[in-house]
Parts: sequence; structure tokens; C-alpha cells
Amino acid sequence: MADEDKDSKTEQATAKRRRDFREKGQVAQSREVHTAALMTFFLLLWYFYAPYFWGQLELLTRGVFGMVGSFEVTPVSVQGLFLFLLSRLGLLIAPLLALVLVVGFFSSFMQIGWLFTTKPMEPDLAKLDPIKGAKKFISKRSFIEVLKSLAKVLIIGFFAYQTVRNEFEQALYLIDMPPISTLVFTGQLAFSVLLKTCGILIVLALLDYLFVRWEMEEKMKMTKQEQKEEYKETEGDPLIKGKIRQIQMQMARKRMMAEIPKADVVITNPTHLSIAIAYRRDEMDAPQIVAKGADTLAMKIREIAKEHKVPLVENVPVARALYKFEVGDAVPEELYTAVAEILAYVYSLKGKTKQ
Repeated sequence: MADEDKDSKTEQATAKRRRDFREKGQVAQSREVHTAALMTFFLLLWYFYAPYFWGQLELLTRGVFGMVGSFEVTPVSVQGLFLFLLSRLGLLIAPLLALVLVVGFFSSFMQIGWLFTTKPMEPDLAKLDPIKGAKKFISKRSFIEVLKSLAKVLIIGFFAYQTVRNEFEQALYLIDMPPISTLVFTGQLAFSVLLKTCGILIVLALLDYLFVRWEMEEKMKMTKQEQKEEYKETEGDPLIKGKIRQIQMQMARKRMMAEIPKADVVITNPTHLSIAIAYRRDEMDAPQIVAKGADTLAMKIREIAKEHKVPLVENVPVARALYKFEVGDAVPEELYTAVAEILAYVYSLKGKTKQ
């Protein structure tokens, strides 16, 4: 079933699915990038920082041994010496520790951008399942990680061996050379090995990052059914939305029909338009459209108007002009005069003036 489900995931991940994965902390992040970046920048820093580091460490060591003869051993003096050495060594190591923090942050930021989520830290009882935990050790993912680690060790080991092998003959001459020359040679050889190691790690990190990105894209893929379900969650079921719109239209129509008996006049186009107008001087700044309709709805408006003795006035230009506006809109200024004449005519028929 799992293989069938995987095979059916043929659709690319939607923006929402990508956001959901990101909120859960499931992002394409390669640990090899961290390793390569840290190793490379550490080596570069050490190349420039090493002379200062060893120089300061030599001065510190000379100072300690220089005061051995006059140093009075007491609990206070020993504590003071310990704090002094700790502070000086801390200052020497501080740039290296700062490098680890800075490189660690930027190597993550360059891969996934700014991301802060507590989802991975939330308690999950499923993680305590020993059966599922055991499956992780024999999963395809674990097998791939073992292969990657093994390949990295073999590649780096091969190049390191080749580098040392090429310098083996020269190393034989160190027997007759002073110790400082041995240290210099060893340091240069180690630096050469580390430099090649950094190059290898950078290449492996690039390949691993591309693989992790591809793997995450495959993991985020969706089935057609999952896309449909997501659409329903975000946009709503089309059938339900259509039903809601239908109910809303019916309610709006009922409210509109209830306003027709309160109208002062229904202006009609003899073929298919009806617009009900109401004007209450103490409540409205201008006459308002309280109902409108075309064809069958227009006929229904006229029926209700006749039942409640609301006058019908035929005026084709005015009816067509008013029909462009929505129910509840005030009559526009350019139609004030025409509508006022119609209302005046209606009031004269009723033998009254509008209050």
C-alpha cells in the first residue's frame, strides 16, 4: 500500500503544502553543507590566526613557567592562577567558537532562509514506539546515509593517503633534521591534507544538497485526491459554496421583495425591467432603489406592487439607466430630475405630498 501511494504521488506540491512542511521544520537542509562550510572557514581562519595563537600561547606558557620559582601555593593563589589561565585561553579560543556559531547560522540560512518553529520539539508519543524506532535503523533513508558516510570516508581517506604517500620519501630525511623542521613539515603536510579534504567536502556538499532538495520535492509530491482535499480545505467544497450562494441570493431576494410594498413607485420598461423606488424625506438624502429585476423577476415585482397598490410608471430611458445600479443605491444626481418628476406625478395621483 505504501508503494502504491508513493507511485500515485504524481502532482507537484502546492504552495500550501510547502508552507505546511516548512512550519513542521521539514525542509531541504544538508548536513554536509554545514560540515564543508565549517571545515573550510575554520581552515582559512586558522591559516591566518595560527601564528598569533601560537605566539600568545608561547608567551603565556613562558610566563607561567617563569613564575614557578616565586609562586606561593595557596588556595587563593591557585584559584587566581586558574581563573587567569582560563580567561586567557578563553580569549584565544573565542574567535574559533565565534566562527562555529556564525558559519553554523549562515550555512542554515543560505539553505532554508529564516525559519523559527517549535513543531519538531513538540512531544509525540508515536516517537516512543520501539517498533517504529527500530524500523528507522533499517529504513531506506538510513541505508542511504550509511552509504554516503562510507563514500565520504573512503574518498577523503584515499586522497589523504595519496598526499602522505607522495611526501613519504621526503619524510625520511627528517631523521637527521632538528625537531622544529619536523614540526614544520608535519604542519605543512597536515595543512595540505586538510585543504584537499575541504575541496572534497565542498563537492560532496553540493551533490548532497542537490540530492536532499530532490528528495524533499519527491516527499512533498501529492496525489490528485490530496490536491482535491486541500482545495476543499482552502477554497471550500464547490457544491457547498454554490449552495451557500444560492441560499444567500434567496434571502436577499426575500428581503428585496419585502421592501416593494414600502416603495413609492415601480418604474418599468414594458418588455422586461422593473425598478422599485422609495423616498422618505426624514430618513433619506435621495430616493433609493429598493428592488429591481428583469424578465420573470420583473413581472413578480409588478405583481407585488399591484397587490399593495404601488403605482407602476412606464419610462424606458429611466428604467434602463436605473437598472445599472444595485439595490440599496441612491438615485444618481444625473437622474434626480427625471425621478423627481415621476415621484411628483405619483404623489399627484395619490392626492398627497410626501412627508
